[in-house]
Amino acid sequence: MNCIIVDDDNLSIKIIEEFVGRTEGLRLLGTFSSAVEAVNKLNAPDSETLHLIFLDIEMPEMSGIEFLKALNIIPQVIIYSSEEKYALESYEYDVTDYLLKPVQYGRFIKAVNRARERFEKKESPVKESTEIFIKNNSSLVRVKYDDILWIEALENYVVVNTFKEKFTIHFTMKSITERMPSDKFMRIHRSYIVNFNKIKAIEDSSVIIKTDTGNRKSYRDKLLDDINLITK
Repeated sequence: MNCIIVDDDNLSIKIIEEFVGRTEGLRLLGTFSSAVEAVNKLNAPDSETLHLIFLDIEMPEMSGIEFLKALNIIPQVIIYSSEEKYALESYEYDVTDYLLKPVQYGRFIKAVNRARERFEKKESPVKESTEIFIKNNSSLVRVKYDDILWIEALENYVVVNTFKEKFTIHFTMKSITERMPSDKFMRIHRSYIVNFNKIKAIEDSSVIIKTDTGNRKSYRDKLLDDINLITK
């Protein structure tokens, strides 16, 4: 699992870095002494896929809770703090575990094993996911895959178009493609991902999506390579 450390205390960072280095299956992408710096990095279009964050709560400029609110997509989080009082609020963000300082390795590895179990369940093909959570202002909105019509690139953002509304998030097309089920969605152009089940027709160089307005998405060529096609 790719992981990072977000903490303003150098001693705590060194301890967690040592624990990560001793634990098989963890790959440390970096450490951040500023939550603001970490948010900017993680929300950047070219950021590497992140699976786990080791996060302190009490930090200047931006607290750990404020940090979670600022992320577009929240991976698994293990919080460690010298205070118990933040535990209840933190679990509103579905944190994997909450550790009290000073963190002991035995407790650390127990939290990591819990994160690993959740990660393996998510990666397992046994249970097919039917939805995704999308950051909308300060909330996480549950969106069913079947409600998504297409996704398009917009400079450093992507726009997820559904029947009723649009969601604009700071994300890359590459990253969003990796998160969408390949049996339902396909990237037909560098700027577009379409839902197979919402395709009404293919005309000339355009793909027509099933909407009341009949929106057209260009560049059909990649699509024609992957569908059952009957021609004379």
